Amino acid sequence: MLTGLGLDAVAETVYRAMLRHPGAGVAALADAAGLSREAVGDALDTLSGLALVRPAAGDAGRLRAVSPDIGMEILMGRQQARLAAHQQRLEASRAAAAQLISEYAELRPATSHPGVEQLVGLDQIRDRLAVLTRDVREEFLTFAPGGPQTAENMAASRPLNQDLLGRGVRMRTIYLDSVRANRPTVEHATWLARLGGQIRTAPSLPTRMILMDRQTAMISVSSDDTAAGAVLLTGQGMLTALCALFETTWEAAQPLGEVVSTDPNGLNGQQATALRLLAEGHTDEAIAKRLGVSHRTARRIASELMDRLDARSRFEAGVRAVQQGWLPARP
Repeated sequence: MLTGLGLDAVAETVYRAMLRHPGAGVAALADAAGLSREAVGDALDTLSGLALVRPAAGDAGRLRAVSPDIGMEILMGRQQARLAAHQQRLEASRAAAAQLISEYAELRPATSHPGVEQLVGLDQIRDRLAVLTRDVREEFLTFAPGGPQTAENMAASRPLNQDLLGRGVRMRTIYLDSVRANRPTVEHATWLARLGGQIRTAPSLPTRMILMDRQTAMISVSSDDTAAGAVLLTGQGMLTALCALFETTWEAAQPLGEVVSTDPNGLNGQQATALRLLAEGHTDEAIAKRLGVSHRTARRIASELMDRLDARSRFEAGVRAVQQGWLPARP
């Protein structure tokens, strides 16, 4: 039950046994928890590292469990710090990717630049992608923002996906959390999973991107109109940064088949992202675009967050979120 706070099942079992049997030694705890002494010893090391057990007063050789109210505060504090640190890493990666993309967004077909090829129009993008996928041997990674996918895009991608997975290529795709409410997109993702693809969702994604064998990246030049054009990047430095961005985002994303988890404040990833954007002063339209939801849904999410924070303005919501530990304090 406490795995979401960083406590594994065995350590939690031992912690509960220590609360029920204060003063019990390793052997007694092993009997009470139905575990081996080695497992209890490893669990005590874990609990000690998390500050959930301490030397007993007057008997340094015996450990006692801290009370649950203090223990849960410790775990929640650690989890909040971990989530804040991960969010900072993700934002740093997103900023680096945005800067990288912006450097090539204004390129024209006649522009010559090492490691860069510009594609104009949806037909050219699809034709080039079809050629590139024939050479993929190991890995095909995708950011698929924009919320629910169009029927046209899903139909166009099926032959390519089927060919890649049929050749044993490892395929990982990250959609937005908002697609979970869209049946056609979920059915398409489920079809991919049946063929061997791995699917996860994230609250937001920086741009539409495809990485092939970590040697070529295709990135949309416009987040507002992904069919307008794209750039192919092959420079080693650029690919290293983009692969790092994908892995960071993949680590934080959740498998499509799992229920979206919530943080210690009861916020799911979509709500937490909306709150951060709200505090930064983004409009409902900007929030809707980032989350891949309708303008109306974005407004509803913002209103619900403001109600929970008892805030009358977005600025006040941001202040209250920081005060209550929902958002990290910013310089």
